[in-house]
Amino acid sequence: MAELPRVPPEMFRFTTTERADLHTAVLCAFGEAAERLETALTSEEVRERLRSVGWYAPVADHDLSGTLKQLAGWGLLDVIFNHAGGFATAEEYERRNLHYALTRRGEAALAGLRHAMATLGSAGALQTAVLDAIAERLGELDILLRDPDPGHNRRIFTGLRELEGHLDGLRAGTRRFNGDLQRLLRLEGADLATFHEVKSAMVTYLQEFATHLEQRGDAVAAALEKVEEHGVGVLHARALDGADLPRTPGADHATPWLAERAARWDGLRSWFAHHDGAADSADSRADRSADRSADRGAGERVVPRVRQLHDVARQAIVALLQVLDRITDSRRRSSSAAADFRTLARWFATAPAEHDAHRLWDAAFGLGSARHAHLGHPDAELIPSGVPWAEAEPVEVSALLRSRGRTERMGRTGRVRDVAELRAGRRSRAEKERAELETAWAALATTGAMRLSQLGELDHEAFGRLLDLLGRALAERPDATGLRRAVTSDGRVEIVLRTPGDGAVAVLRTSEGWFRGPDYLIDVRAPGDSRAAAPAGEHRVGA
Repeated sequence: MAELPRVPPEMFRFTTTERADLHTAVLCAFGEAAERLETALTSEEVRERLRSVGWYAPVADHDLSGTLKQLAGWGLLDVIFNHAGGFATAEEYERRNLHYALTRRGEAALAGLRHAMATLGSAGALQTAVLDAIAERLGELDILLRDPDPGHNRRIFTGLRELEGHLDGLRAGTRRFNGDLQRLLRLEGADLATFHEVKSAMVTYLQEFATHLEQRGDAVAAALEKVEEHGVGVLHARALDGADLPRTPGADHATPWLAERAARWDGLRSWFAHHDGAADSADSRADRSADRSADRGAGERVVPRVRQLHDVARQAIVALLQVLDRITDSRRRSSSAAADFRTLARWFATAPAEHDAHRLWDAAFGLGSARHAHLGHPDAELIPSGVPWAEAEPVEVSALLRSRGRTERMGRTGRVRDVAELRAGRRSRAEKERAELETAWAALATTGAMRLSQLGELDHEAFGRLLDLLGRALAERPDATGLRRAVTSDGRVEIVLRTPGDGAVAVLRTSEGWFRGPDYLIDVRAPGDSRAAAPAGEHRVGA
C-alpha cells in the first residue's frame, strides 16, 4: 500500500494569511521569472514583475520587504547576498544586494497552486481520442524497440513520456468528469426544463463515448502486449539512456527515475492489460510490487479499468433518468379530495350571480336527471296520476343501478367448464417435450472429449440442442487453459469446448440439411463431473 505524502505544514500557509493575495502574486512573479530563466530577483525587480502577473495596486517598501522575509521564513524563497555590489544605507543593501530565488519547496508550492486553480477552472471529459493516442504511442514504441540502434533511444524517451502524459490526461479527465456528474446528480432546486436539456446532452455524450469503447480498449491492450514482449526493463533502460539525466557526483538520479517509470507502467497495465493472477509473465511480475501480486488469488481475473468505464457510462445514464423522474415527481402538485372541495367552495363564494353558481354546480358534479325515473310501480293503476311523487308509494331501486348504472338481469347460472381434458392434454405435451429433450441430451452425451465431426448424423432436435450448447460455450471467455465452459438454462447439462489448433473442419448432417464449421473438441456432461478435458489430440467417442 502506498504511503500518504507528508506535506510540510508551512508550504501552503501563504494562502491563509491576511496578505495572501500579495504573497501569491510575489510567488507568481518568481514563477514567471523562472520561465524566462531568471533564477534570482531583487526586491525592485520583484516590484516590476508584479504588474506582469496582474498586481496593479501600489506596494509599500516595508510591505514588499515583509512579504519576501515571510516567504523566506517559510522556506519558499532563498536569500542570496550579492558580494559584488555596494551599498551606502540599509535600504540600499536590501534593495540591491539581497537577491531572492525560489527553493524546491517554493517551486512545489507554486506548482500546487497552479494545479489547484487549473482544476477549478477545468471540466472533466471522457475522450476517446486519448485512447487512440495511447494506442498510437504504444505502436510507435513497439517499432522503435525492434531496432537496437541507440540512436532511437531519445525518441523512445519522448514517446514514453507522451504515453504517460496521455494516461495522466485520461485519468484526470475521468476523475473530474465523474465528480462533475455526481454533483449534477446531487443538484437541488434545478429547473426542470434546464435539467432536461442538460440531461439530453449528457446522455448523448455518454452514448457516443461508450460506442466502440471496448474495441479501443482491446486495441490498446494488444499494443501494450507487443511492447511488453520486448521487456519492460529494456524499454525503461533505453528510455533512461535517451533521457540524458544530469550526472551529478554523489547523486543517483537514475534509480528514482526508473522507479517512477515502473509505477507509471504499472498504472498503464491496470487500465488496459488483460491478465490472470496466476498467468502473468515473469517480466510483468518483476515490474509489479510484491504486495499486490501476493493479494491476487490463483486464476483470479483482473478486469481492466477501461472496461469499467462502459459500466460507469451506463450507470450514469440510468442515474440521470432517475434524477429527472424524481424532479418531475417533486414538481407535480399533490392532489386530494379535501383540497379540491376547498377550492370549489372558494369558487362558489366568489360566483357573481346565482345562475353562475348553478353553472358551476353542473360543471363540477355533472348531475342530470335521475336514472331511475323510468321505473314504475308494479300496479300503476292503483296510484292516481295527480298524486305528487313525494306522497306516492316508493319504488325499489336496484343497488346495481346506483353503482353501475344498469339494472339487474336474472338469468340461468352458466355451466362450469370441465378442464380435465385440457389438463390431460397439457400433461401429455409436457411429457412428450421432456422425452424429446432427454433423447436429444442422450444423443449428445459423451464419455469424454471428442471431435465435433465424430457426431456424424444427428436428429434435427438433437442438432438444435447442440447449436444451443455451442452458442453458449462460444459466448464465454476461455480460461487460462484455453477451455470454454457453459451450462444449459436448467443447469442439467454442461459443455466444455476447445478451439481446434489444427484448423480442421467438421460436417454434420441432419434430416433438414448439413452443417459445416470448425471441428471443435467438445465434452458434453452433467455439471460437476470431475473428469478432466482431454488434450486436443485425444479423441474418445461416447456411447
